[in-house]
Amino acid sequence: MGLSYVLAGVLHFVAPETYERIVPPQFPRPRTLVYLSGIAEAGLGIGVLFERTRRRSAWGLIALLVAVFPANVYMATGDDFDLGDVPAQLRDPRDAALWARLPLQAVLVAWAWWYTDESSGRE
Repeated sequence: MGLSYVLAGVLHFVAPETYERIVPPQFPRPRTLVYLSGIAEAGLGIGVLFERTRRRSAWGLIALLVAVFPANVYMATGDDFDLGDVPAQLRDPRDAALWARLPLQAVLVAWAWWYTDESSGRE
């Protein structure tokens, strides 16, 4: 799990425009939010790799997943959400994929929750 979050965090810096497009318009400073969430993802991802910081980092990931949930809702419900580089022929099925992403957040929270167990030796 940790490496997945580190990779996701790094991608916030590699392609910040992609992440900026999913920040709901009522949120201020999208680029700053993208960078902050990227730092949080990478840092917390590293944190779950080590037993000493695993539990606190997992709680941090849960908080982060809750914090970014509005972006997922915006993608699924926003009429003005720009798909950017997605080819026109692939845009129709997007609604199903974007709505499917919402319950995926619950799966990711459950995965992080699993790492909050003090007796866990998971990596």
